[in-house]
Amino acid sequence: MTVKNILITGSSRGLGKEIAEHFLNNGCNVIGCSRSVGDIQHANYRHFQVDVASSDQVATLFFELRKEFKHLDAVINNAGVASMNAFALTPAKTFEKIFDVNVQGTFLFCQKSLGLLKKSPHPRIINMSTVAVPLQLEGESIYAASKSAVETLTKIIAKEYGYFGITCNAIGPSPVDTNLIRGVPKDKIAGMVKQQAIRRMATPADVINLVEFYLRPESSMISGQVIYLGGAS
Repeated sequence: MTVKNILITGSSRGLGKEIAEHFLNNGCNVIGCSRSVGDIQHANYRHFQVDVASSDQVATLFFELRKEFKHLDAVINNAGVASMNAFALTPAKTFEKIFDVNVQGTFLFCQKSLGLLKKSPHPRIINMSTVAVPLQLEGESIYAASKSAVETLTKIIAKEYGYFGITCNAIGPSPVDTNLIRGVPKDKIAGMVKQQAIRRMATPADVINLVEFYLRPESSMISGQVIYLGGAS
């Protein structure tokens, strides 16, 4: 494993926690952050309580990181929120919350991490999208729109950061059994899975497999890509 210092947002639970524990078990230093207290107990884990949508809090986080770490090898923008509402019934506050976390949070971490990533021999950014984008799911208009914005950021950042040898890619998981989808009715999840070529829910291991692919030194020519799990397109 060439990657040593990995920053993961939304690492206190769910998919983010699974990714963090995987790389800790593989000898990496993991910096995690979330709005809640992290409960991962490991000598190589450092947790920060941060609202990823707060520019002030994110700036403070990176001030601390620059003091503790000489570089970052990877930033995984995993933090995200979702809400299932018919478009006509979606409150403005829901729209604001989803875009604040999913889009602004990704923007801030991609921007603030540039200085530390440039010092890595194989710098990587991985952003999380969703199959709700290509499947254009009813009831997911705002969530899918926010992740569409993330995908566009990913592709343009890949062009602008390529000069520094930084790759920027995205992963669009099919439904994973985490808190993010706990409030979604089971029939809606089943309907989503039926639209995929591979008709099952994804597991954290499926996502981690793709994360590792993007992080490999041999993946230095792969940038600006979005790969959806389950064969969604």
